[in-house]
Amino acid sequence: MKVTEHIKNANGKTLFSLEIIPPKKGENVQTIFNHLDPLMEFNPPFIDVTYHREEYVYKKHPSGLLEKKTTRKRPGTVGICAAIRHRYDVDPVPHIICGGFSKEETENALIDLDFLGIDNVLLLRGDAIKSEGKFIPQADGNNYAIDLLHQVDGLNKGVYLDDSLDDPTPTDFCIGVAGYPEKHFEAPNLQMDLDYLKQKVQAGAEYIVTQMFFDNDKYFDFVASCRAMGINIPIIPGLKPIATKAQSTILPSIFHIDLPVELSEALQRCKNNQEAKQIGIEWGIKQSKELMERGVPVLHYYSMGKSTSVQKIAEAVF
Repeated sequence: MKVTEHIKNANGKTLFSLEIIPPKKGENVQTIFNHLDPLMEFNPPFIDVTYHREEYVYKKHPSGLLEKKTTRKRPGTVGICAAIRHRYDVDPVPHIICGGFSKEETENALIDLDFLGIDNVLLLRGDAIKSEGKFIPQADGNNYAIDLLHQVDGLNKGVYLDDSLDDPTPTDFCIGVAGYPEKHFEAPNLQMDLDYLKQKVQAGAEYIVTQMFFDNDKYFDFVASCRAMGINIPIIPGLKPIATKAQSTILPSIFHIDLPVELSEALQRCKNNQEAKQIGIEWGIKQSKELMERGVPVLHYYSMGKSTSVQKIAEAVF
């Protein structure tokens, strides 16, 4: 079932969902099951599965020469989606990214997902490779998320890269995109970021999932700005429980977000990570309850492969 159908069928009730990351290469799918099993009591109608692009590593030979090799440290998004569907009968939402993929590779992945009966995709440009500093698109790939969106929307209309196909079957993916209540860090200002988001909606996006935020007013203001521009699709808030004291500086640095003064000061007073984790749970409960009271369609948690904090928040909210 499509994410938009789940929201419609909920009749105004706030749903629970989460995002997981694939285990590292060499680990097995049981890692995912151990994470998800405690959370299934909250009946997530869909679960996002991230995709991690290739990285460059350098292998030193006995001669002293360095060999540059490409590796994917967290493979398996498509397989994990199939495993989630098989084990839990829950709709998986694979992330599809621009970086590291040609348009043909993207199309092949989408065909595989369609064969598996997966109805939803979340489309993202993706991050730069750490060693490159800035995002560099594939020469034969999609440059931006909206280019990727055009490709998926084309497949939904039966437009494949091979125009010689005889009466190809259209796909029927429900397309999600990302939104940034505090703007994407590369956008010159929030208004231009919203303009780009509206272009994605006009190109076929059916729902939005936000970047994490810790100040609900920023989400409410973001939604109000979207509605004022005629963006009327569901806007799902993304929430991240803080788990360590160091995240008070790491998260703002990596994700270009602000922490409220009250939260930041509380974390600074923590003597250890256990205290910081408890603060993160309490803040997550507070955020979630207010968002639910305001009628958000879904509370979507970035779990990062750790279920304890999300479980405690969900127990208090759902």
